[in-house]
Amino acid sequence: MFQSFFPNPRLLFSSFAIWSIACVFAWFLLVRDAGSALSIGGLFGYGFPPELDPDASEEARAAFSEAQSGALTFWVYQYMIVCYGIFLAFWQSYRPHKWGKWSLYGSAAIIFVTWFQVQLDVMINNWFGEFYDIIQLALGEPESVTTGEYFSQLLTFAKIALVAITVAVFTRFFVSHYIFRWRTAMNDYYTSLWGRVRHIEGAAQRVQEDTMRFAAIMEHLGVSLIDSVMTLIAFLPILWGLSAFVKVLPIVGEVPQALVFVAILWSIFGTALLALVGIRLPGIEFRNQRVEAAYRKELVYGEDDETRAQPPTVQELFNNVRRNYFRLYLNYLYFNVARYAYLQVGVLVPYIALGPTIVSAGFTLGVMQQIIRAFGRVEGSFQYLVNSWTTIVELISIYKRLQAFEAAIEGQPLPSIDKEFLEGGVDPA
Repeated sequence: MFQSFFPNPRLLFSSFAIWSIACVFAWFLLVRDAGSALSIGGLFGYGFPPELDPDASEEARAAFSEAQSGALTFWVYQYMIVCYGIFLAFWQSYRPHKWGKWSLYGSAAIIFVTWFQVQLDVMINNWFGEFYDIIQLALGEPESVTTGEYFSQLLTFAKIALVAITVAVFTRFFVSHYIFRWRTAMNDYYTSLWGRVRHIEGAAQRVQEDTMRFAAIMEHLGVSLIDSVMTLIAFLPILWGLSAFVKVLPIVGEVPQALVFVAILWSIFGTALLALVGIRLPGIEFRNQRVEAAYRKELVYGEDDETRAQPPTVQELFNNVRRNYFRLYLNYLYFNVARYAYLQVGVLVPYIALGPTIVSAGFTLGVMQQIIRAFGRVEGSFQYLVNSWTTIVELISIYKRLQAFEAAIEGQPLPSIDKEFLEGGVDPA
């Protein structure tokens, strides 16, 4: 599943994790403050500004802060490109692979663009703070905000949104090709070893359909995981800073960094709850694919052999399908009750946490909007498993099916659930 597309997957992924952590530490300990000497941002209008005089005006300080922020952002992207380049160059020379350009450079491009999209989201979050402060000012005092200032804020949002939409469209196009290359790699790998795997139940379906679904789901979950991690990196410091406005929580009382505390605690609760409630779903989903494959296979045989696909046999196979679907529906019934109840209550959690601060007028409307959005981003990142659980269930079931191929290729015993079918156990109950 992985070795067909990635060179030495375990070592690749583990080395990438270690390299990423090392680069993050290097940034904060050594590289961040070296931008004024090493950055080439000045060639593109993002150079670091000269130091301000101690008695500089407020306008000069604001301009300095804006220029400093832009130069630092540009320096971050330069550093990321260098880090990616070193890692990719090493793996390209250390372990050449047929699909290396797509698996290595394609994955790097997806990660880089995901980080860029998270930064756009941070810009939008900052815009919400400024925009709603203007709204509050305009509604509180007539003519305090001009029409030009109001529409200038909307134009700023439109510019950010236009960039975000453009990047999203081209990223989706690229990712579609990336997924198909991964599917092609798995398809070539399995078909080259067809003689070893053809006896596995539903072998044709596993090569044709499961490889396609596996690549698509892995890409979706992988990008979601990277997005969650990068969102945490970007928004957790923002939420940490905004927590200064929130001193007290209902019932609990004073809690340091209350918003971060609430986001983590609520996310852990939801993840544990849904993992417990949905623990049986992967096995049932796998059996569902198995009985569907058995039913489809008998019908296909019946197209060429009149002795196959007789009514009693077909009826028995379809009854297996029916039984497993009804079991799946029942399990998803109580799983969805827990999932939707948790997500709906979660909408109110930040407002409950902010209750005492809102009542005491502890911040402006703009700050409240920033807090709500930042809280949602941090909470959503911590809830990666909650939001992806049904997709993970589907992935696990596909992984179990492809595991049989891996076992046959390596000459290892088949997984127990596949032995069940080969020994004649067609009833999933």
